[in-house]
Amino acid sequence: MEVLAIERVQTKYALLKENIKNYGKIAVAYSGGLDSTFLLKVCHDVLGDNVIAVSIRTDLQPVREYLGSEEFVKKEGIKHFILKFNDYTLPCFKNNPPDRCYYCKKEILLRIINVAANEGITTIVDGSNMDDLCDYRPGRRALTELHIKSPLLEAGMTKKDIRVLSQKLGLYTWNKLSPACMASRFPYGTAITPERIAMLNKAEQVIADLGFTQFRVRLHDEVARIEVINDEINRFFDYDLIQTVVKELKKVGFSYVCLDLEGYRMGSMNNKVSLNDK
Repeated sequence: MEVLAIERVQTKYALLKENIKNYGKIAVAYSGGLDSTFLLKVCHDVLGDNVIAVSIRTDLQPVREYLGSEEFVKKEGIKHFILKFNDYTLPCFKNNPPDRCYYCKKEILLRIINVAANEGITTIVDGSNMDDLCDYRPGRRALTELHIKSPLLEAGMTKKDIRVLSQKLGLYTWNKLSPACMASRFPYGTAITPERIAMLNKAEQVIADLGFTQFRVRLHDEVARIEVINDEINRFFDYDLIQTVVKELKKVGFSYVCLDLEGYRMGSMNNKVSLNDK
């Protein structure tokens, strides 16, 4: 990185630590991803035992995303609470309206707030950052309503900043790809069911086992639409690989399998959401 760029990142980092120090005692909404792991590490470095981590376990998060998170918390010596949550109990979520994330996020945050209150903590923080302002994020409304703090956003940190600092701190997540709720694989209005989530989990594991890095399998009724990053699209033009993918995805329940020639892009299901909604 250029010297000025490094200085800007360090300035943001100093501001982040100062803001965290002023919170005093906090609960971190900890998913185990890049952003929340970095935030939890910095919070613990600054506030020590005045920090707890609260994680949610749901079918809508692939199990592979949890790997390493519990070991990290144990290694750091951070008090950790794990809550199980069944998203399908929320009618406003399972019917999959464009603002489904608002209802889910609000329910999850209310549970985290309750855990924190039992520990004498009133300040909850999450890993939202500047990049989250670039896509449709209805869940941010829940953060505002419940007065959740976003220290990374307040410090002006981008995903790139977080990766740079995470690497310097030796965090195993520094190059971890961004996960996404499995509900993001559904077009709005398509019901989210445990059976369909299971199909998508199995389908994405097939793609992961073939060595692809950043990808999604989107569900369109009987069709599986596969997105992979542009650098890896050429790998799909191999007859044996195509046959393997088609065979395995039909085995999990899809009738048709296709490759999206635009490649992977974050929030591709938001194309039809109006700018007014954003």
